Amino acid sequence: MDTIRMLIDGVRAAGDGTLPVRHKATGEVIAEIAVAGASHVQAAVDAAERAFRTVTLSPYERYEIILRAANLMRERREEFAAALVAEAGKPIRDARGEIDRAYQTLILSAEEAKRLRGETVPLAGAPGCENRMAFTIRRPLGVVCAITPFNFPVNLAAHKIGPALAAGNTVVYKPASATPITASMLCDVFREAGLPAGCLNLILGEGGRVGDLLAADERIRMFSFTGSVPVGKALRNAVGFRRISLELGSNSANIVHEDVADVRWVAERCARYAFVNAGQVCISCQRVYVSRSIYETFCEAAVDAARGFRGGDLMDVHTQIGPMISEREAERIDAWVREAAAQGARILTGGARTGAFYEPTVLTDVAPDMKVVCEETFAPVFSIVPYDAIEDAVRAVNDTRYGLQAGVFTRSLAVANYCAEHLEVGGVIIGDGATFRMDNMPYGGVKDSGIGREGPAYAIRAFTEEKLIVLNVEA
Repeated sequence: MDTIRMLIDGVRAAGDGTLPVRHKATGEVIAEIAVAGASHVQAAVDAAERAFRTVTLSPYERYEIILRAANLMRERREEFAAALVAEAGKPIRDARGEIDRAYQTLILSAEEAKRLRGETVPLAGAPGCENRMAFTIRRPLGVVCAITPFNFPVNLAAHKIGPALAAGNTVVYKPASATPITASMLCDVFREAGLPAGCLNLILGEGGRVGDLLAADERIRMFSFTGSVPVGKALRNAVGFRRISLELGSNSANIVHEDVADVRWVAERCARYAFVNAGQVCISCQRVYVSRSIYETFCEAAVDAARGFRGGDLMDVHTQIGPMISEREAERIDAWVREAAAQGARILTGGARTGAFYEPTVLTDVAPDMKVVCEETFAPVFSIVPYDAIEDAVRAVNDTRYGLQAGVFTRSLAVANYCAEHLEVGGVIIGDGATFRMDNMPYGGVKDSGIGREGPAYAIRAFTEEKLIVLNVEA
């Protein structure tokens, strides 16, 4: 059995103990991870700080290293994808898709290394400043901590590590304990690409203890975290005045207006967005508000789509849904659905669990205060709610503490514009679902969905400090 070791200052390191890594479909132990203690966290930050002070890489050199890492990942696509199948429970088709996206994310990050720029400040337009010039430049912050979740362990790591390195920072990387294999592989490709020792350090272990140790080290100048709301808020409180970017999930909603051209197509798309990656997507389709005139047709089509969603061997390219990340999580959503049913919700299809596998599930007759509606399900479950006026639908979408993205299916410019103006989310997707995301988009939310934006061109702004330069040309 392999032991996944940490990477500190370019050297693989054992920990204070080990934790098992299980195959998410079979439960078999497939590896162990070294568990970090306080000394390992300190050593990793020491290495990152030292590398930031001593390693000099030009923007073009950073571009070359990140691009080489991207190409090495693409060369090892099948190896990465197979690891994702085992440790994350993704069907092979989805696993390959994530690696393809991570490759593009790293390319975007590499390009941004060459685009770091400031702006001219029109200081001469101020009284008494006729002989002065001013401009800004961007400089790296220093040590950045990247903390990633289990659901997209490679691409979300690329979204943090790529822009951080492109900006000239060094990184301490803490992946989810459930998905350390691909994290270790990602560090390997950066090492082989020529990234100097200490610029990327891998720390493993249980999130609570390791996260507390990282947050307490004030040499870390920024934290980039994707995960749950409670952990994100606790981290935000712990880091004080240091920078932080948080992507904390959602209970994403979609509006389906009565004027859509093909109700069945929209229902099938919503179902796909609800069930991909077993619903473990921050912008998974969880709530669908449908015009009452097309409600019944939409429900029928959604049920058909759910029943046609295919499980099976995760290495089969035709398999569309795999297990949830753990049996405990499957038990949680099963309890939530049963609770909703006891409170009056109807299960149109699904609602059954086998180990860590949960059936694609469609609910109706739900109430706003049911957990399956107001909390983040992070499971292959979505609810359909009828509405009479678009204003009612928008109010229902906004009636939540979350606000990541929302989808609006309509052919009406007036409806689209109303939704764009009034939906309280970080992104409004017109003509497609809330789950739509391209890796060059500014991605992030409002309210409890987080702080900041991902997407390399946007993230790199947070990973740099803007410095003002003023020249007195008469001095």
